[in-house]
Amino acid sequence: MGTRAAGDLRRWRVLVTAPVRAWAWRELAYALTMPVMAGIGLAHLVLVLLSLGMTVNLVGLPFLALSVLAARGLGAANRGLARVLAGVRVSDPAPLRSSPGLLSRLGAALGDVTGWRAVVHGLIRLPAAVVAFAFAAALWGCGLVLLCCPLWWRSSAFPYLSPGDWLGAVLMSAAGMALLLLAPWGVHLALAPERMLARTLLGPGPGDTRLRRLEQARAMAVDDAVARLRRVERDLHDGTAARLVTLALSLGMAQEELEHAHHSEQLERARVLVDSAHRNAKETVAELRDLIRGLHPAALDKGLEIALATLTSRSPIPVRLDTDLPERPTPAIETIAYFCTTELLANVAKHSRARHASVDVRAGDGLLTLLVRDDGVGGAAPNTGSGLRGLAARVGMVDGTIDIRSPVGGPTMITVELPMRI
Repeated sequence: MGTRAAGDLRRWRVLVTAPVRAWAWRELAYALTMPVMAGIGLAHLVLVLLSLGMTVNLVGLPFLALSVLAARGLGAANRGLARVLAGVRVSDPAPLRSSPGLLSRLGAALGDVTGWRAVVHGLIRLPAAVVAFAFAAALWGCGLVLLCCPLWWRSSAFPYLSPGDWLGAVLMSAAGMALLLLAPWGVHLALAPERMLARTLLGPGPGDTRLRRLEQARAMAVDDAVARLRRVERDLHDGTAARLVTLALSLGMAQEELEHAHHSEQLERARVLVDSAHRNAKETVAELRDLIRGLHPAALDKGLEIALATLTSRSPIPVRLDTDLPERPTPAIETIAYFCTTELLANVAKHSRARHASVDVRAGDGLLTLLVRDDGVGGAAPNTGSGLRGLAARVGMVDGTIDIRSPVGGPTMITVELPMRI
């Protein structure tokens, strides 16, 4: 009951204080400026149509190109306003790229998808602007007028209020207060179409998003390959190579001792050198085996299920494993899923103070879903350490997603979704 009462009190507090919140004033300012920006967009649309009409004689092509570039700039202004005032999360599209030369730049401008999307935005946002402005003016304006009704209750300027009617003035003032309390939520609801248009038409297009993601994935893959190569070089140089040098020296010394072995002492020294070389050889082979296993876990040769069973059995805390893989993912996806599980279980053991954890792996609809849960203290976030950021980068390389839900006090649930095949 205490938790429910606290939740109800929090909701009432949010409702009552909404008119004085900063977000409500920002959204009101956005709703009031929308008709101005929509009018500018409509005027620009007229210029675009005139330029299209002039392209019959090819004279209007430069004007049309300039109009498209101007639309890109107008879209940037609308995108900035939507971000700052309406809280719309929309990324910047890719910059306009063109080869040197007037004709190349003209062709790039005419084919600029971002500019044409901004033109379409200017065309179809006018109804959304009218609706948002009407809601803002009606709710906030009528609310303020009714709230201030007692200030002119003796005046005849308000036709619906008889002089001396205190009760009517109080009731209308209460109605004005109710309108003001509902005004921020009404404006927020009225801005929903504009938010959808801004996200759809002012951000990067589907092709641009895909291209940018592929570029980032390629850069991450290159960095990951370089880091792995440096690690292999370092391990080979500092460990295996040094042991091989020691092995060669020991065998050389043993050979010299055997060539001049006329006494039992020399034979004993040769035997000691051979024993040392034998130990170094076995340790070198073990280091090489570990190095190879680090590049590709040997347990994955038998499948992801067996590899995860081996991994969870070695965890310092009890881990329940539940897998349902009717088909086997590609080797690259198996490797990413295995390393994600390794990193997440390591974080559980080191940071969560959990007593139990679970790993659930499912395959279906072309996706491999990995869910790692623990009953620890929570508080995990991508910006709290490089481990989760590295996981997000590795998952993003194959167009996967990672969802982290870890409230303070726990529990923590981290879901990784990967395509079954790449």
